[in-house]
Amino acid sequence: MSEIDYLLRPVGRVESPLTDAARAPKQGDEGAPDAWLVFEPEFAPAVRDLRPGTDVLVLTWFDRASRDVLTVHPRGDASRPETGVFATRSPHRPNPIGLHRVRLLSVDGLRIRVADLEALDGTPVLDVKPVLGGPHER
Repeated sequence: MSEIDYLLRPVGRVESPLTDAARAPKQGDEGAPDAWLVFEPEFAPAVRDLRPGTDVLVLTWFDRASRDVLTVHPRGDASRPETGVFATRSPHRPNPIGLHRVRLLSVDGLRIRVADLEALDGTPVLDVKPVLGGPHER
């Protein structure tokens, strides 16, 4: 297989009180505080139809993760057998893309307040996509 590089450009960043990965919840529904998605001005047209009360999928780049990890003990529990990272939600993986289902709480221009986001402060946001199949499907 030949190696191809792809360029990903963040559309924004996370603003969160979470700054220490060791103290952050492993998943957003495990006690993550409200956070903000802050978008770059050039992406204002892409943000304009986001509405409070809807769920979206946020794709992030775990910029502080290790990219050379192929197996982990799930949830950092050494009593559990090593598992290939593609069968886990570990942030440490060859391409550290985070996937987060969040609820939009409020929209203030380019700042979107969200619930259930466990990403650390400063984490680059790559994309936002609607959750399909629910009452808010578009």
